[in-house]
Amino acid sequence: MTHPIDPDRLAGILAFLQGAERLKHTLRSGFTSGGRPESTAEHSWRLALMIALFARDLPGVDLERLLKLALVHDLGEAISGDVPATAQRADDGREARERADMQTLCAPLPEDLRAQMLDLWEEYAAAATPEARLAKGFDKLETILQHAAGANPADFDYAFNLAYGTERTDAHPLLRAIREAADRATRARM
Repeated sequence: MTHPIDPDRLAGILAFLQGAERLKHTLRSGFTSGGRPESTAEHSWRLALMIALFARDLPGVDLERLLKLALVHDLGEAISGDVPATAQRADDGREARERADMQTLCAPLPEDLRAQMLDLWEEYAAAATPEARLAKGFDKLETILQHAAGANPADFDYAFNLAYGTERTDAHPLLRAIREAADRATRARM
């Protein structure tokens, strides 16, 4: 017979999940095809779905780790929100703020899960593993594809997509192939 979960562990996990729920109403600068602002949760879901669909084209990659990285990469935005890609700068302090937000969000978790979540976030931020580099590339591609599909304002800058994240999407042949299709979709919207 299975032993029930420790009540403190259960409470910590549920508290974390309630905090992560805020991603559902954390809005991004992109728009859905229906014309409403996209949430960070929607972005992360489609990013994970994209990775799952291309899994067979990623031999030798730890798919479970890649999916976890995709699910964790924007969790800190539940606290301070999203910074639009067009407004991001290398020296804007965003990474430090997101790290602090991630630590705050993960605080209720049991120690083993807190360490796992923070380690995944750090791995993604550093892009030091093949899975983290792929996660970053897929992240850029999901954003570009959303921009190409969204019911965007009349003044939307589609040209931004054509240069956005190229260093990340050049990291793997599959990413480059998806990028070519995404760029075609972008040009069709311009």
